[in-house]
Amino acid sequence: MPTNSLNGGPELQIFTRETLVEGRPAQINCIDINRQTYSIVRGPVTVASLEDEWFEDVSAPEAVVEALISKSKIKPDLFTFWQRLPEAEPKYPYHLEWESIAAVPITSFDHWFNKQIKGTTRNMIRKSQKAGVEVRDCSFDDEFIRGMTRIFNETPIRQGRRFWHYGKDFEMVKRQFSRFLFREDLIGAYCGAEMVGFAMLGNAGKYGLLGQFISKLQHRDKAINNALIAHTVRTCERQKLPCLVYGYWGASSLSDFKHNSGFAEMRVPRYFVPLTAKGKVALKLRLHRGWKAALPDEIKNPLKRLRKFWLGLRADNVSREYPPNPVNRIPLI
Repeated sequence: MPTNSLNGGPELQIFTRETLVEGRPAQINCIDINRQTYSIVRGPVTVASLEDEWFEDVSAPEAVVEALISKSKIKPDLFTFWQRLPEAEPKYPYHLEWESIAAVPITSFDHWFNKQIKGTTRNMIRKSQKAGVEVRDCSFDDEFIRGMTRIFNETPIRQGRRFWHYGKDFEMVKRQFSRFLFREDLIGAYCGAEMVGFAMLGNAGKYGLLGQFISKLQHRDKAINNALIAHTVRTCERQKLPCLVYGYWGASSLSDFKHNSGFAEMRVPRYFVPLTAKGKVALKLRLHRGWKAALPDEIKNPLKRLRKFWLGLRADNVSREYPPNPVNRIPLI
């Protein structure tokens, strides 16, 4: 078993754990410190971070830094962690950068519906009801998993990017999405007997966290996503969660939807602690977030447009070559 001893004890033991990286199973190195699991991501710069940072606060960051420097067989170059909402005031003396989160405070469904969202969004929610969309709490049973699988396999491209879960069969979806059911509420949207969308809402204690949130493109005229977000807010109210978080805030195809649904940018501090000389150089050269983050927008934006165009061409070929009932994952590129 991994040891948690920090004061004069043996080195922290490395173990591997299966996770999903861009929707695909992967093994990552981990260590336990103070009964929390930290993942070690190797690359040009090796980075350590709390594996479940959306759901946990780092306990005693100073002790974690000490352990990573003196007691870990793998010597990470950087340690990064953040303060979860609602703690936005910096508390630690490390190098920090602001992380932008998409969040909406929840007091009640009525307040959200009447005060926090746009009139167009209220109309879309009413439209979904008139179109016969029923949204309800669900269980992770075979019917729900089959509905997930059909939605995942509708198209290989979503939001201009290769869709991670396209090509997965029933058993793979069941295995990969059963890991965190102990803290998730499942919400399904139905047109008659057909599941046309679903959401997975994680309970992070300080807020609700939207994980999977997806609907069938062929039913986009029925405002499925608006109906799902409304039910998600009701769930937060029922569980007395003071805030709903939907990933990061930034320019994307989801930005308008988030804004119209009452979400706004909330910034929290993310800290970067260099642990080696390489980590100090990476931080100084602003390479600590990876090469993609280091690219200026005038380079990244044309590349994103090119990727969207190229994947659109590839999607047509993949859809013709593979029927939407695959057994194995289908790589697009």
